[in-house]
Amino acid sequence: MLTLEGLTVVSLEQAVAAPFATRQLADLGARVIKVERPGPGDFARGYDETVKGMSSHFVWLNRSKESIALDLKSEEGRAAMRALVARADVFVQNLAPGAAERLGLGAEQLRARHPQLVHASISGYGDGGPYTTKKAYDLLVQCEAGLVSITGTPEEPSKVGISVADIAAGMYAYTGILTALLRRHRTQEGATVEISMLEALAEWMGFPLNYAMYGGSSPTRSGASHAAIAPYGPFHCRAGEQAFLGIQNEREWAMFCATVLEMPELADDPRFATNTLRVNNREVLTGHIEGVFADLSADDVIDRLEAAGIANARLRDMAGLAAHPQLEARDRWREVGSPVGPLRALVPPAMLDGEEPAMHPIPAPGEHTAAILTELGLGPTEPVENEASHHDPELLP
Repeated sequence: MLTLEGLTVVSLEQAVAAPFATRQLADLGARVIKVERPGPGDFARGYDETVKGMSSHFVWLNRSKESIALDLKSEEGRAAMRALVARADVFVQNLAPGAAERLGLGAEQLRARHPQLVHASISGYGDGGPYTTKKAYDLLVQCEAGLVSITGTPEEPSKVGISVADIAAGMYAYTGILTALLRRHRTQEGATVEISMLEALAEWMGFPLNYAMYGGSSPTRSGASHAAIAPYGPFHCRAGEQAFLGIQNEREWAMFCATVLEMPELADDPRFATNTLRVNNREVLTGHIEGVFADLSADDVIDRLEAAGIANARLRDMAGLAAHPQLEARDRWREVGSPVGPLRALVPPAMLDGEEPAMHPIPAPGEHTAAILTELGLGPTEPVENEASHHDPELLP
C-alpha cells in the first residue's frame, strides 16, 4: 500500500504548476481526479505533438490521473463538481485570479462546507497587491523575480530553459499539501494553502538576493561559469570539446594545479592565491587552464580530474540524459501507458523504501467522465461543450 492510498485529490488544473504538484501526489498513491474542459481538455495537451502525437509537457505531468470533462458553466457540471469536492480530501486549482470564487470553489466557500478539506491555490502573484490580476507566464515571472537578470552571458540575459517558476510553485504546493495533511491528521482540521509563482521563485533566488542586498550589486551574468567561484564552469579542450569542473576550496585548488594542470607553482601565484583573486583574474586564469587542456581531449581532462578528486561533468544533451548510465544502473526508468501506447518515464526522485510508485496511464481527455459520474450517482451523462470552453479566459493562469 502506497503512503497516500485512500486520499482523493480533485484538481481543476491546467498547464504546469498544479499538474506538477498533483502528479507527485498521484505517484505516492493518491487518487487524483483531473477536471478538464469538454473537448480539448487541459490546454497543455496542445503545446506540441512530439511524444507520438501527444504533448511532451502533458505526458510529463499527468500520469496516474483520472480525467473528467465538466462544463462548469452548466448546472450539471457545477453539480458534479460539488459532488466531487464533497468526497475529496484535497482540492487544487490554478485558475485565473478570482475565477475559483466566481465558480463557488474558493477556499472560504469550500472549507465552510467541508472543514476537513485541504484547499490549495496556485497563482502568479498571490491575492492582494498591485499584481494580483496580472497575467503570469513562466518567462514573465522569471523576469519579475530577477532570475533573467542574472542568467545568460555578460552581453545577453536569458531565461532558464525549463519552466522553473511553474516547477517551483508546483513543488511548494506539493509540500504544502503534505504538510496540511499531516496537520489534519493531528487536529482533524483542513487548511488553506496559497502559493504564488513569484514568491516560490523568489525563495529560490536567495543567494543572489542576499548577495545584492548586502554586497551592493547583483552577481554578474557569467554564462555557464559560476559568478562567485573560480575556476568553476566550462573549459575548452582539444577539437572544440568542453569539460566542466568546479573548485570548492584551497586544498582542491592546489591539487588541481599540481595534478591536473601539472603546474604546482600556479597555486601560489599571487593573482590566484584566493578564490576572490581568482574571480577577479578569471580571464587570465582561464587562459592558463585552457592552454593545458588544448592538448587533451575532454575524456582525458575528466580522467585527470577524477584522479585528483576534482568535481567534473560532461556536457550532455537530452539524448545523453535519456541514456545516462547512472539512471540505467539505478533502475530509474519505467513504462507508463498512454492513449498512444507505452512511454518511458522516470521514477520520482523521492520515494519511501519498500514502495514502488504508482505509475499508471496518462488519461485521454474526459476518459473517466462516465465512470466517475456513475460513481457520484449522477449517471453517465455526456458533458455539454460550449463555445467558450476552448479559450475561456478564466481558465488561463
